[in-house]
Amino acid sequence: MSGRVIAVVGPSGVGKDTVMAAMAARMPELHLVRRVVTRPASGTEPFEAVSDADFARREAGGAFALSWRAHGLSYGLPWTELAALEEGRDALANLSRRALLPAQARFAGLRVLALEAPAEVLARRLAGRGRETAGQIAARLAREAPLPEGLDVARIENSGTVAEAAEAALAALYPERALS
Repeated sequence: MSGRVIAVVGPSGVGKDTVMAAMAARMPELHLVRRVVTRPASGTEPFEAVSDADFARREAGGAFALSWRAHGLSYGLPWTELAALEEGRDALANLSRRALLPAQARFAGLRVLALEAPAEVLARRLAGRGRETAGQIAARLAREAPLPEGLDVARIENSGTVAEAAEAALAALYPERALS
């Protein structure tokens, strides 16, 4: 049996990596996919930081199952991170909305977990990260990025506790868990 890729999407500051980690803590058989990103390591997100040249070399060599560009950065999901699928385990991957249609074409049974939160919650979280100016945060919040049509999407509100969001996400993705 093959596992499925669960694409976790949402605006910056919605808590994608935090909720994913909480989900995996509650359901250890979930695999957290570690992306490769052309951004310096931040210590707050689990990714492998690489240079533009290293990313391009890996991409040209076929190291990524999926790669995309967003916000001036390059992102990739290494094939090695998806070995869990062959073991029948599901893999949680933090993706950009623009990568969803290519992901759907690449991964059979793709499921999308769309995390959402009110603008004031996002603004507070983004300001707390200290990576952007108030103007940059306002510009981020003003962007509209609807999900493509035809995807299997579970929408979860993440303005409460991390535990609440993780449990709601697991309940939406694995309704049979609630019965056991």
